[in-house]
Order: sequence, then structure tokens, then C-alpha cells
Amino acid sequence: MNRMDFDLSSPSRFSLDVPAIDFRAELNDEQYAAVTAKPGPLLILAGAGSGKTRTLTYRVAYLLSQGVPPNEILLLTFTNKAAKEMLERVEDLTAVEGRRFWGGTFHSIGHRLLRLHGEAAGLAKNFTILDAGEAETVMKQSVETVDKAFFKVKTHPKAGPLSSIISMSRNTMLSIEETVLTHFPQHSDFIDPIIRFADMYAQKKKEQQVVDYDDLLVYWLKLLQDTPEIAEYYGNRFQHTLVDEYQDTNILQAKIVDAMCANHQIMAVGDDAQCIYSWRGANFDNILNFPDRHPGTQILRIETNYRSTPEILTLANSVIENRTSQGFDKELRAHKPSSQKPYVVQTMDTREQAHFVIKRIHGLLDEGREPAQIAILYRSHFQALDMQMELSRSGISYQITSGVRFFEQAHIKDLVAHLRIIYNPSDAVSFYRLFTLLPKVGPKSAEKLYALTAATAKKKEVDFIDALALEEVMKKVPAAAKKDWESLAISLRDMKETNQEGSPDDVVKMGIDGWYSMYLQGEYANYTNRMEDLQSLVGFAERYESMQELIAQITLLSSETADRSEENARESIRLTTIHQAKGLEFDIVFLIGAADTLFPTRRSIEDGDTEEERRLFYVSVTRARDELYLVYPKMSIGKGETKILNPSRFLQEIPTDQYEPIRIRRSYGW
Repeated sequence: MNRMDFDLSSPSRFSLDVPAIDFRAELNDEQYAAVTAKPGPLLILAGAGSGKTRTLTYRVAYLLSQGVPPNEILLLTFTNKAAKEMLERVEDLTAVEGRRFWGGTFHSIGHRLLRLHGEAAGLAKNFTILDAGEAETVMKQSVETVDKAFFKVKTHPKAGPLSSIISMSRNTMLSIEETVLTHFPQHSDFIDPIIRFADMYAQKKKEQQVVDYDDLLVYWLKLLQDTPEIAEYYGNRFQHTLVDEYQDTNILQAKIVDAMCANHQIMAVGDDAQCIYSWRGANFDNILNFPDRHPGTQILRIETNYRSTPEILTLANSVIENRTSQGFDKELRAHKPSSQKPYVVQTMDTREQAHFVIKRIHGLLDEGREPAQIAILYRSHFQALDMQMELSRSGISYQITSGVRFFEQAHIKDLVAHLRIIYNPSDAVSFYRLFTLLPKVGPKSAEKLYALTAATAKKKEVDFIDALALEEVMKKVPAAAKKDWESLAISLRDMKETNQEGSPDDVVKMGIDGWYSMYLQGEYANYTNRMEDLQSLVGFAERYESMQELIAQITLLSSETADRSEENARESIRLTTIHQAKGLEFDIVFLIGAADTLFPTRRSIEDGDTEEERRLFYVSVTRARDELYLVYPKMSIGKGETKILNPSRFLQEIPTDQYEPIRIRRSYGW
């Protein structure tokens, strides 16, 4: 492009026919103060359930009523759904079409800017955007260009985890080394190669004139930093920038916002007490340091909560008051009338925990409560295993909104395939699932290798599992898969022998410790979380005396078809992780697994940093409108041992007069 091909003059103002709105009548005092605040740097601390979206919507309407043209307002959100909802509500309120604003996700606005000015950042006008799968393909090509043999070692990170590492590095603006050591310590031996892979990945994208998702932000910041004319233009173009969920910004996004708002006409809306996404790059310091980066910032608080009862909010305030880290003072105040206190329930173990929750749910349904307004929340997906089992047995319809059901997850299905094939070598489907995980082994070659192994076993009069490692079979295995095939064969043999002498949980442990753990480490960026899921199967397997019983139960649970229709959603209770529940609300909330080492997690306790876990706990209790049950098991069974658990430290800090304890009779009455 030419040095400049856009108008650098200040945007002209014009009048807009906006319907008259009585802002004073429509808003409470706190919302009104935020909506009508004078231009300048504004930090709006909007507590849970306080009407944050309403405040943002009315702020846009107020600016329009003051003569600000819609194309001088920039609205940044984190999801397309949030952007669409915000702009639709503005249109309903003001009759100004949403398309007249610059509104959308960070990435969509970045794309829009790069289409206008990408050449100034070294991009061709016709650059294309890679989707996640295409980006992984380019990453794989980049790695093989640098080191052809890298992917041949099963413990080496595959293209997916490498992409995650490089993405985290770019969004947090940390070096590859810092990123790996902080977020992906399992790959600390590969720091130098990953640096070279990242350089080659960048080179290949440049050669092909393609960008990935992160580039939309990286090049946006580059434009603002390297081209003063563009930074100056947009600093004048947008008289007002509004950022939703500011506490979730990463350092890259925060720098973009700062650079775009040269005139400090910015309203950042968020809640430091709900910053829970550091694992995907969110930077807690962004909201804390906002006033330092924007001198003269006016801080306004919206603390009237329209969601929860006073008793629930009293407990929530106690959770956050006990924090040890820095944060803004804020106290939620209820608009609703007084009601019952939250309940704290100790159960013997996770099965009794499930029995209690189900018994209470039956009571709630009998009282006329809507199933969709009942939610079961948990810190980690594996903690809902017993709950899913018991719900299935009880006939209560449920939906998991935090992903697939436990036994539908790929890594769980993979380990179960181990169990099925050692129990029944004729299970060709399990063989295909397992062995197609190996390099260069596709469905057709898996069929041929299965047939060959079965024929060899019959001819040699040996067990199918033992035949996997025989020379007649090994010589037909693709060269790239030989090492993995041999390791997997050994793992299956060890599991088979353990099954002959030991218990099902011993077999599961053998499977977890074998070839599959090495495969898992290279295949997935969230290796640690997936290993936690697999370890939970050990405790599950301890309940069964034979492999036949274990596999039968797993098959029955995994064969259930999840009905995700809208009608079924209304008739189903919700199961979800707390992270996925943020932004949602329910009449009744059961928080399960509220015990130390479960919530907060063992990892956070060992690292000496449980403050984000505290904020997550705060988010969980503020999802409830009317009733809140905080449930924890006294015992944890797993890895072949039973451990005594203490209540979550967040529970222990709460004054006992703020909740009602429920004592369970062993008959599951209460």
C-alpha cells in the first residue's frame, strides 16, 4: 500500500435521532453513575449478578444520546455471542443498527484492521487465515523441516501441544523458555528445539502469506507500535472504547487496548474477583494496574446483586475477604429478600456425595423446581464420575455443558480399549482404536495387522497379546511405528499378566503407567489434566472384582446417548465445571468436591498459590440464586489408597454462622 491511504483528519460529528431514554429511571444509582460518567479513563468494577451487560448497553445508548456517532465507539468482547447480544440490545434500546458500530471480539476487530492496513505490517492484501487444523499442519511441516526425526519419538510433543506452547508465549508475551517452565513443565527438555520450531513456523506463514488466530492480535499490536500514523488515527477515530470482561485480558490484549486509547476515552468493565483464566493466558495484573497505566482513572463500583439471596452473598463476600493477594475492595449487596442459609454437607465418600445430591434433587423436582435450573458444579471433570454414574442409575436426565461425558472422552476410551483387548482379544474394534494411534497405522493397515496377529497366534498356538511381538508380525509393522508397537505390545502383555493374578484396579494402573502415558504426554497440551482423569479410573476399578464386571459397567455408562436437543435441555439438570459455568446462573447450585486437594487442587497447594482457586470458588457460589449446597467427601479412594480429606480451606475460613451444616445418616437420610 502507499504510505497512507486513509484519512488522518479528525472524524466529524453529526446528530443522531436516538429515542429518549430516562436513564435515571431505568438504572440504579451505581449503574447510573457508570453510564453517565464523564469521558476519561473509567474502571467499572461490576460484581457478579450486578447487571454488567445492562450497564454497558446503556453506556453505549447514553453516548449516542450525547451526539457520539456509532462509528466512533469501539466495543471489545471475548465471544461472538457476547458481542451479538450487546449490539442487539443496543439496537433494541436506541434503534441504531449494530453494524454501524465497531463491535466484536478482539480477533474479529484485529482482522478488520489488518484487512485495511495489513500491508503496513508486511501482510499481502489477500492474506488468508488458518483454522486450527491448518495451523497444526503448518506447524508439523515446520518441525519436520528443522528436525525430520523429532516426531518419531513418542514422548516428544506433537504439533498440537507445540502450537499451544507457541500460542501461550505470544499471548502472554513471555519467552518460549518462560512459557514452557511456567505452563508446560513436562516439555522442559525441549526448550531449544521449540524455539527453532517457532522461528520456522513464523517463516513458513510469512512465505505463504497466511496468519493464524494469534497473528490477528500480534500484527494488530505491531501496526500500532511500528506505524505512528495508524496509532494516531485510531487514537482519534474512536472517541470511546468499551472493553467487556476486562479481567480476562492477556498482556497482548491489554497492550492493544492501551495503544488504541491514546486519548484515554476508555471504559474497562470487569471484576478482579472473577479472574479465573490464567491457564489460558489471562493476566490478573491487567485490571489491578489499570489505574497506573491510565492516570486519572475514575473507579466506580456496581455492587447491587440481583441474582442471589443475602445469605448466599454474605458467604460469597466472606470467601473473597479472606484473600491474601491484592485486589479491589468490593461487597455484594442483595436486592432479593432474605432466605435460607447455604448448606455445608460432609459425606463419607464420592458415592455418598452423589447419593445425597440425587436425593435432594428428587425432593426439589417434587417441589416443582425446573430441572434446567438445578446445576451441579465441580472443579475438575473427573470429580463428576460418580455423579454421572448415580444419575444414570437414578433415571434423572442430565446434560454436561462442560464437554463430553466422562467415558466419552478420547483418552478414557483409549485406556478402556486397552482393557477390552486384554480381556477379549477378538475385540477387533478396540484393537483398531488403539493401534491406529501409532504412526503410519491407518484403518486398513490396522485391519491387516489384526488379521496377521490373529493368524500368527493360531499358528504358533500362543495368546493373541503375546503374538503382537513375534517376528512374523513385527516385520509387517510400518517402520515409523515399530518402536511404539513394541512398547504397546509390552504394555498389553504386562496388563494381561496382571489381570491373571491381580485386581482390575491393578490392571488399570499398569495401563496408565505403560505406553499410553508416554503417548499422552506427546499428544496433548493438557497432559496433566488427562492423567488426573485416568487416575480417577483406578478408584472406580477398585469397586469391581473382575475385569468382566468393570468393562460391562463402563460399556453401559458410555453407551448412553446424550440428547442435546433444546427440549431435553429444559428437562435436564446441568453438570458443568465452574470455568464453564461463569456467566451462567441457576436457582439451585450443588458444588461437589469442596475439599482440600480437590478444591483448591493439590497442585495449587503445593505451588503455594491458591488465590486463583479462591476466585474460582467465589465464582461457583455466586452462580446460585436461591439455594446453595457445598458438599465434600471425607475420604478419597484412588491409586490403591484411601486418604482422609479436610474441608476446603475456603470453607474453613467462613464463619460457621453463615451456613447450615447437614449431617447425613448412613441410610442416606438427612
